[in-house]
Amino acid sequence: MTVILLCVIAVILLVLGFEMFLVMGIPTLLAWHFLFSSIPPVALAQKLLGGVNVSTLLAIPFFIFAADIMARGTIAKRLTDLVKTNIGHVRGGIGHTTVVSCMGFGAICGSAPATVAALGRLLHPELLKARYSETFSLALIASSAECALLIPPSITLIIYGWLTGTSIADLFAGGFAVGVALGVAFMIYVQIVTWRTGAGLFPRATRGERMLALRDGLVALGMPFIILGGIYGGIFTATEAAAVAVAYALLIEMVVYRSIGFKVLLEIAEGSAITVAVIFILLATGSMLSFLITLAQVPAFFTQLFAAWNVDWIVFLLIVNVVLLVAGMFIDPNSILLVLIPTFYPVATSLGIDPVHFGLVVCLNICIGMITPPFGLDLFVASSTLRRPVELIIRGIWPFIAVNVLVLLLITYVPQISTGILSIMR
Repeated sequence: MTVILLCVIAVILLVLGFEMFLVMGIPTLLAWHFLFSSIPPVALAQKLLGGVNVSTLLAIPFFIFAADIMARGTIAKRLTDLVKTNIGHVRGGIGHTTVVSCMGFGAICGSAPATVAALGRLLHPELLKARYSETFSLALIASSAECALLIPPSITLIIYGWLTGTSIADLFAGGFAVGVALGVAFMIYVQIVTWRTGAGLFPRATRGERMLALRDGLVALGMPFIILGGIYGGIFTATEAAAVAVAYALLIEMVVYRSIGFKVLLEIAEGSAITVAVIFILLATGSMLSFLITLAQVPAFFTQLFAAWNVDWIVFLLIVNVVLLVAGMFIDPNSILLVLIPTFYPVATSLGIDPVHFGLVVCLNICIGMITPPFGLDLFVASSTLRRPVELIIRGIWPFIAVNVLVLLLITYVPQISTGILSIMR
């Protein structure tokens, strides 16, 4: 009864608009007071601070800083120009340019909101010029940015790896496969819309324009090759790769392109520090919550419950998908991971589900939550970046949600898509 009451308190705090660290923190402290009062306060403090004192998590501030540098600089434009000059002249080319550019920028920054902010202003006018509708154009930009949460480096996958102890390198490999699958699905839908509406195309770029775009774009694309090549080549860890990403972003934007000065860099650093502080407060609160969830034997309860119901991995993953899809409508991605993964992950492993496969199912659900009304974060980022009503974006987002759900079902019940690349690498 006490546990149910604490859950109700958390829901009330969420509905009243409290910050997520309070939504998680207040019920956690109440649970400690009423259920585990024998635990000394210093133990909670140790969990609160020790939970984020992990070298793996150092990748998060570095990747966020690198993403903010590139979003403020010219890498996004050069990357878009590279794709547009090569495929912009084919039917549906600018729509495909949007998807591929978001995938490419996601492989550089690992952040969906940063991808929307960096590429939205560049691609939205181009889509309208090609006679795509306003609603379709806005929804395509918001949806394509999801690939940034899957294609490495993905901050979401780093947090999942930290929570579960799963190899970040393995998650990155699986995330690349799933991210490409989602991008291809979006491109198929773009082509269908193009054939149905007769949207226009752009003049073929000259050889000189293509060579110039290639020269500039290859420098931007160097980062994912350096990061992934370094990780899988055994040169550095994922955490060290994040530091390399910052160094590379600074080199390209401040020395090669000279698009950012020292004053602007300080402004970027300030914004990145605020973002990192918010995430780490959530992670610290979540580590304390996970500690009490484990003490309360909640994972063991669900494991025994599903065993009593004779639930197999197929039904379990269906339940997980439904729960995560609903949670994604109301809760931010990091909070979903911190609240639900400590409960679901032990059950998944007891059913023999591969940790990488489960992580990609979770991550794809979170991607869908980023564009699902009423509180999908990417919807509001696109709205503020492009200065369009969020209702206009929501009107066009439903077909993309349907595409996402189809891909989710494919990823859920064909585990080889997530894990197949690992067997090739090993």
